[in-house]
Amino acid sequence: MKYISTRGQAPALDFEQVLLTGLASDGGLYVPETLPRFSHEDIIEMASMDYPQLAQRIIEPFVGDAIPAADLQQIIADTYAVFRHNAVAPLTQIGHNQWVLELFHGPTLAFKDFALQLLGRLLDYVLERRHQKVVIMGATSGDTGSAAIEGCKRCKNIDIFILHPHERVSDVQRRQMTTVTGDNIHNLAVQGNFDDCQAMVKASFGDRSFLPSDRSLVAVNSINWARIMAQIVYYFYAAVALGAPMRPVAFSVPTGNFGDIFAGYLAREMGLPVAQLIIATNRNDVLHRVMTTSTYGRQALQYSLSPSMDITVSSNFERLLFDLYDRDGDAIAALMREFEHGDVHLSDKAMGRARNLFSSYRVPDEETCAQIAATWNECEYLLDPHSAIGVKAALASGLSADIPVVTLATAHAAKFPQAITRSGINTEPALPLHLADLFDRPERFEVLPLELSAVQAFMANNLSA
Repeated sequence: MKYISTRGQAPALDFEQVLLTGLASDGGLYVPETLPRFSHEDIIEMASMDYPQLAQRIIEPFVGDAIPAADLQQIIADTYAVFRHNAVAPLTQIGHNQWVLELFHGPTLAFKDFALQLLGRLLDYVLERRHQKVVIMGATSGDTGSAAIEGCKRCKNIDIFILHPHERVSDVQRRQMTTVTGDNIHNLAVQGNFDDCQAMVKASFGDRSFLPSDRSLVAVNSINWARIMAQIVYYFYAAVALGAPMRPVAFSVPTGNFGDIFAGYLAREMGLPVAQLIIATNRNDVLHRVMTTSTYGRQALQYSLSPSMDITVSSNFERLLFDLYDRDGDAIAALMREFEHGDVHLSDKAMGRARNLFSSYRVPDEETCAQIAATWNECEYLLDPHSAIGVKAALASGLSADIPVVTLATAHAAKFPQAITRSGINTEPALPLHLADLFDRPERFEVLPLELSAVQAFMANNLSA
């Protein structure tokens, strides 16, 4: 399996190389040169597999011969053994043909655990074999940081630096990052927003001269292909549980950075019968505006009750654009250069293709709270604000009643008590036992100004020996 850049100028890489690279040298994102395809019969067989078995079946073609099958099997088994539910990603019915896929049973109570528990173990395996040390740099709007730290904290060949917007993540999200101890773990609270943090990460990958020559920089954000790869699995897992391939299934995905829903798009391209992918956004509706106006453009960021989606530039959207523009790297490079200076109007042909599969819906805070209350009152199921946005978008989709719609529940409600309180329901979500003492644990983080030089200097001065 080879991987190519969406901008067409970077060299093709194998899986091990792309795992350790993140952003391509031409500024693009790596995607598989070709996708594995699963037949009707292959998908029928998947219904008898448990989650680790299915993950092996989906992931193995992407890894190729980079990791022996037996070693990959052990890595996957170890990854999902730490989840608190035996089904790993259980489905719950909340209405007629309305389902919630619970992706919050991992160590940090968010869907990011599915990919980052795997990514940490893959990195540990590869780096140990190569006798190499690397630096992980990531930006988080809330959940990626804690999942990355939890997934990589055991790795002795990694220094990890996570940037989060100072005072712009929930208390639970912050503490899940800042209470993890380890000399190789560094939390940086940047005095800006998530997009500022993400821009610093991208700039650092563009010029890595602030690091010693023997330390590579590795991405844990969803620009890293391995993140997307791991997320494809739960689309197949949910769909076969609901009757695929004999009937199609639709998915509603709360998304800001487009990585999670892009995994659903890839699942469809690999043979899964996906009727529709619903882009569910909050007031930061860059993706909804693309779908309704054909214009990809920035607007001022607005803080919301669903902070993990407070994003104005959807990094992974470039991966979809690459396919919509017939995998023309030069065309994507030109679009992205134009986007750096202002809005981009996408071609009618590209948007026609997108609208054949994707729809979108925008949910402001008041509707988010109303949906949390409505779902609780109807079936006593407690949604976090991101998942509530997904459910609201699913109910508004207008799909035929005989098509199952699965909303990806991306986080546990206990991570966002403010939204639960604002919804007016008389219940308080409790943290699971392994996090019950979270607010008693000491925190450790550095507050840094919105200056790339300050962030890079801190990183350079805090590398392990």
